[in-house]
Amino acid sequence: QVQLVESGGGLVQAGGSLRLSCAASGDTFSTYAMGWFRQTPGKERELIAAINYSGGTRNYADSVKGRFTISRDNAKNTGYLQMNSLKPDDTAVYYCATSPSGWDTRLNLANNWGQGTQVTVFA
Repeated sequence: QVQLVESGGGLVQAGGSLRLSCAASGDTFSTYAMGWFRQTPGKERELIAAINYSGGTRNYADSVKGRFTISRDNAKNTGYLQMNSLKPDDTAVYYCATSPSGWDTRLNLANNWGQGTQVTVFA
């Protein structure tokens, strides 16, 4: 079982940037697809970015395309989400997750979740 720990959230002004990190335990991270979800109160958790096991395939939700970049460093067992041009609508709790299928870039089989990190964007 992979354990995931997110970090890097915080308070930022609109137009600013943050980089989230997702540190994974164990030695199987490099075989898993990974993704970032976000959730606001009263709404379903939304997949916003995903990356396959090698980093060669990435998917983004339309709401973040062109502003967010997902990446991973398998040597460090860590995934990242670089968030630029942040908007107040990006305010949410952000979660990373992994899927045991390395090509599952919709994270349909996600079975490991981090505890979440709060991102708040103010105007």
